[in-house]
Order: sequence, then structure tokens, then C-alpha cells
Amino acid sequence: MSNRTIRVNELVQRELSAILRQRYQSESVAITIAEVRVSPDLRDARVFVAVVGDDETAEKKLRWLRSKAVAIRAELSRRIVLKYLPKFQYILDKTSIRGAKLLQMLDDLGPIAAKAEDE
Repeated sequence: MSNRTIRVNELVQRELSAILRQRYQSESVAITIAEVRVSPDLRDARVFVAVVGDDETAEKKLRWLRSKAVAIRAELSRRIVLKYLPKFQYILDKTSIRGAKLLQMLDDLGPIAAKAEDE
């Protein structure tokens, strides 16, 4: 990945987060822009979204975000200047959910592992 693509990824992620925080504060409270991957030609981008809550809440927030995609893209075009503003594909990022489950499993094993070491 080129240095320019990395910088554009970071810029778009930062600005998308700011737009959600400033314009849609109450609706986007559980939404985090986890990662943005812009294609090398800057025409398409995948926006990975992490949502706090259960699966139903995550799907609901993702549908809400997709319904606001045109307005968010318009606001982003006013904030940053690129030759091509990418079209965004919002994808639910489940790595944070899997990470939380893994940490919970490790926490559950903690007392068992400590007892085994004592014996």
C-alpha cells in the first residue's frame, strides 16, 4: 500500500468520525469507525464500523449509517479535497466483538488456571 493511500485512509477515517460526532451525536453514540480502506485509484472505500451492543443493535446502527451515506459523503466532500471522493461501502467490523469474547473467555479461565498452578 502506498504512502498516499495510507494517508488518505487515515484522513477519511478521522473526518468520518468527526462528522458522526458533530452532526449525528445522539444517533451515532455507539458507532466507531474502526478502519477505512481506500482503493488505490481512490474511487471506492470500505469503511469498517464497530458498534457497541448486541447483533440486533449493530444491524440497526449499520442500516441507519447506510441511510445517511449520501449526506455523510456530501459533508465529507466539503471537508476534504480529493480528485475523486470514494464511494463508501459500510461493513460491520466484527473483530472487536470477537476480541471481547476472547477476553471474556480468558477472564473465565483465569481462576481455573491460577488454581492449577497452585497445585
